[in-house]
This record gives sequence, structure tokens and C-alpha cells, in this order.
Amino acid sequence: MKTFKTKNSSALPAAWLIVALAGTSQLSETVYTPSLPAIARALHTSAGMVEYTLTIYFLGFALGTLFFGKVSDHFGRKPCIMLGLLIFVLGCVGCYYSQSITELMWSRLLQSFGASIGSVLGQALVRDSFHGPALGKMYALIGTSLSIFPVIGPMLGAFIAGHFGWPAIFLFLTFFGFVLVAAVAWTLKETHHKENRRPVSLINVTWKLLRDKKVIVVGFIVAATNGIAFSYFAEGSFYLIKLLKLSPGSYGLTFMFLAAGTFFGGMLSRKLHDTHTSQRIMGYGLNIIFGGTLFFSSVILLQTWLPLPRELLICVTVASQMIIVFGICMAATNALAIALVDYKWCVGTASSLFGFFYYIGISLFTLGMGTLHNGTLFPMPFYFLAISLLTLLAQRLLRKKI
Repeated sequence: MKTFKTKNSSALPAAWLIVALAGTSQLSETVYTPSLPAIARALHTSAGMVEYTLTIYFLGFALGTLFFGKVSDHFGRKPCIMLGLLIFVLGCVGCYYSQSITELMWSRLLQSFGASIGSVLGQALVRDSFHGPALGKMYALIGTSLSIFPVIGPMLGAFIAGHFGWPAIFLFLTFFGFVLVAAVAWTLKETHHKENRRPVSLINVTWKLLRDKKVIVVGFIVAATNGIAFSYFAEGSFYLIKLLKLSPGSYGLTFMFLAAGTFFGGMLSRKLHDTHTSQRIMGYGLNIIFGGTLFFSSVILLQTWLPLPRELLICVTVASQMIIVFGICMAATNALAIALVDYKWCVGTASSLFGFFYYIGISLFTLGMGTLHNGTLFPMPFYFLAISLLTLLAQRLLRKKI
């Protein structure tokens, strides 16, 4: 995997390890999604309640980013990553033994609190070690590499659940967490050294971020674009498996196309960094997302007057989502790259607050998807279209240099 030059090459974290840490959250978010209908049946609850396990996951994630970013500024990145991974493992064990939807939700909250280190401290590791164009390229590289997790997760989850039952998925995540603990202990060097640890006021940084309109708008864009992606993870299994009668195994395979969309979106983003700014590339991504959601909504609307074959609707759903994730990879990674360029002096605390803000947003967007679920084909495509229109409005505000 490619590396980039940094001021302190001795502290350069391995890109594969950053990808694995960030991938922990993506894997635990997606690996159980093919089993959502089965979990609803096993725990005697509704589809909406099971979808809320994703909502509560992002709530725990938001709380984790707020905690670990601040604490890592004081104690360093490595010990906080170790602690987060151990909490993640504890949450996975709780999910494995859950006998009710309430127990599963509490365990998911704990699991996501620990998994948040992959996002907030993964970003902190990158911002500690890279700067300038190398920062944007590193984000693009990581975004491209992470395209493997959305395809591995559902495919692996469908396989494990099919052969061993859905609780075994969380047993696998427990093992994955322990492997990462060992990898961090043996290979990761501290990137935030004691001489660079200055007292940072959480209140002052919070107030500064709240007054920074650029950070607020970019944070909304990150939340909204990821909100579309994770709302699909929550609703997609019911949409394709229950409504369009796709098998769970085939549903898992559809994520190969989504991974391809993410991969090529990341590749294009990296290429464009040679001649374009991150803000410009983000704008391209948002327009692509809008095109994908408009295509999806138009076909489903057409279905009202002209009934279409089930197979065609499956292809349209997957193809439109492939377009959407292509745009999300371009938009979200570049939004993250530009969000905190002026906050190097408090990058851990700023990253935690920024992560808290946009993960609360993602949680609310997935909550909206669960609330709109009504057992028909209409809520998901039109919800995505509405969100994409809001991101274009946000981009317009950003372009005016608010």
C-alpha cells in the first residue's frame, strides 16, 4: 500500500493499520445487515425497531468520538486505541448473548462507543502525520481501500448467518477485535508525543467550531452523505429481501457493485487531486449523488403507472446505489480533508467534536429512514433524493464562502 512523506517519518502509521481501524466500524455496521429480517423474527420485534440498532450504533459512535478525541490529546493515541478496541470486544460479546432487542441495543451502544476510535483516532493519526496535498491523497487512499469492507461485511455476514446463525456474526467480530488489539500493540508507534501535548480547553474549541460556518456546513455534508449510505444498510435488506424477494446470499453479493462504485470514486478523487482542490472534488461528488438519487426516484415513480419486472427493479436499486456511493466516496472524503485544516493545534479535540457532530447527524438520518419505513418501495428513494438536495444547498452556501 502506498505511503506518503511526512515531517516525522519515524512515527508514520502504516496505512493498512489505519484502514483496518477505520474498517472496524464499517465492518460492524454492515456485517449483520443481511440478517436484520432474521433478527427481527428471532427477537420478536418489528423491522423499524431492528433498524434502530443502526441508529443507536451511531449515537454510541458520536459519544465515543467526543470522549476518545479529547482523552487522546492528553494521554496519546495508542493507549486510547487499545482501550477503545477492548470496549468494542466487550460490546460484541454482549451482542452475541442478547436475548431481546433491548439487550441488543445496549450492546450495540457499547460496541459502537469502542469502535469510534477507528474514525476519530484514525483521522487523528493521519492529521498528526500528513499535511498539504499528502493529507488529501491519504484520505482518498484510505477511502478507496475502505471500499472492501462494505462488500466483505454483508457477504461474510450472510455466509456466517447461513451456516452458524446470526449471533455467530458477533463472535466473529469479537475475534476481529482481538486481532486488532495485538496488531496495534506490536506495530503502532505513538504519533502524538508528550512534547506536543498542550492543554486544550474543550469549551473554547467547541465555541470556536460552533462559530465556524465552514465546519458546520462541511459537517452537515459529511453527515448527510453518510446518512444516505447507512440508511441504505438499514433499509436495503428489507427493500431487496422482503419487498423484491432477493435471497440473503444474493443481497450480500450486490455489495460487490457498491464496493466497485466506492473504489472507482476514490480512484477518481485521487487522480483529480493533481489538478483540483478538495472543495471542487467534493462538489463533483455531491452532483453525482444527486444524479443517482434522481434516477432511483424517477424509476420508482414510473413503477406507479407502469409496473416493472421485479428483476429490473433490483437492477435499478443496485445500479443507482452504485452511482450514489461513487459520489459519496468523492464528497465525504474530501469534506473530511478540508474540515479541520485550521485546527492542527487541537486536532484530537477538534476531531472528536467534529465527529460527534456528524455522527449525531448520521444517527438522525438513519432514525428518519426507520421512521419512514412502511413496507413499500417509496420511502427510501425519495428520502435519499431529499437529502441529496439538501447537500447541494449546503454546497452552494460553502461556495459563497459563508
